Amino acid sequence: QVTLVESGGGLVQAGGSLRLSCVASGSTLSIRRMGWYRQAPGKQRELVASISSGGSANYADSVKDRFTISRDNAKNTVYLQMNNLKPEDTAVYYCRRGTPTGIWTDYWGQGTQVTVSS
Repeated sequence: QVTLVESGGGLVQAGGSLRLSCVASGSTLSIRRMGWYRQAPGKQRELVASISSGGSANYADSVKDRFTISRDNAKNTVYLQMNNLKPEDTAVYYCRRGTPTGIWTDYWGQGTQVTVSS
């Protein structure tokens, strides 16, 4: 059984930083595309950042140069380092598993809340 568990969310002031973690069990993340999504109240879930099995990263324009996605294969964990946070970054953040060929699956974590105060 595949499970993804996010952690690291919280309340932070604008300009602050948080690091989110997504730990997987039942699946080897190193060979897979992984992504971080977010969903704000009343809005659709959107892709924030993704990392390929080869380590290539892509970011939404709204977070480019502020967020960094990375992976620790030994810990089977994917991270999202978020710097210079803005109130508009407030959302529930989810990690999502992809396939080795880069196709997204329906395996999601339960989400972690990030709230940025102004």
